[in-house]
Amino acid sequence: MVDANRTHRSDAPAGEEPLSPTGPQQVIEYGDYRAVLTGVGAGLRGLSHRGRPLVMKHAVDQTPPGGAGQLLAPWPNRIRDGRYAFDGHEQQLDISEPPNHNASHGFVRWLPWRVVAEDAASVRFGLRLYPMHGYPHILELTASYELGEDGLSVCVAAHNVGPTAAPYGIGAHPYLTLGRGPGSVDELVLELPADTLLKVDERMIPTGEREDVGGGRYDFRKARGIGDTLLDTAFTGLQRDQDGRTRVRLTSADGSRGVELWVGGEIGWLQVYTADGLPGGYRRAGVAVEPMSCPPNAFATGEDLVRLEPGERVSHSWGIRAL
Repeated sequence: MVDANRTHRSDAPAGEEPLSPTGPQQVIEYGDYRAVLTGVGAGLRGLSHRGRPLVMKHAVDQTPPGGAGQLLAPWPNRIRDGRYAFDGHEQQLDISEPPNHNASHGFVRWLPWRVVAEDAASVRFGLRLYPMHGYPHILELTASYELGEDGLSVCVAAHNVGPTAAPYGIGAHPYLTLGRGPGSVDELVLELPADTLLKVDERMIPTGEREDVGGGRYDFRKARGIGDTLLDTAFTGLQRDQDGRTRVRLTSADGSRGVELWVGGEIGWLQVYTADGLPGGYRRAGVAVEPMSCPPNAFATGEDLVRLEPGERVSHSWGIRAL
């Protein structure tokens, strides 16, 4: 058991504090669990259980490959052309995905967060998001990470401290892994209790059509091998357990070990990506299972978008544990 009074230590050799693209590193521990969090983006750079990685980790001197571990707010996924209208005002966000001419994954993954509370097994980051190009609102954000007997729990909360209502959504970008290197997901088993997928165009923007997974190649409601399946797909129609949570599991073929990601009832979407576009040793070394409170292009369509009135607060929760 970790001493609850012990302060955080940096994820760096003694006497060194590397200048990292993801800022200062925070380490938390509880029992057999260890997590590494980043000051830039308040992201999850590493999570392990008894030394076995549960998420795909990158080196401290790297920018997160494929957005690994990043938090996505005030919107997840993509907005076509970065354009949307809200309360009668047309807005233009910066294009952050030039190949597809989309605004992608919000602002906060590139911003420095501050540590506002910590102990040996938990850390809470805070960020005041001031108006950005195409988003004229002020939000007070917190991201809380806590380790316990049941692994990692994450809660991301937003408080609208500005004078106008704001559109809002969140996502997260952890890559689940069993730590076996490039191509290893082909050998693994996925259980994804989702009934419906969202069809998208060549720019990864929804066409408006949905498809029942119904026994097809994207039906992982009963655990089965991934094989050569390519996934970069938004799923909804999530099946809930009695506690209101949806649980996604990635396991070895013999079932001897695995990792589970859960989302709370306030999260209705999961983007699942088999890391086919990642470079070198990261390619198909993990499966991104991305909690999303709304689908791609929600700022434009309004689907499942939170309207956050001045003074209002909202929170979303998810977590990861070893199997």
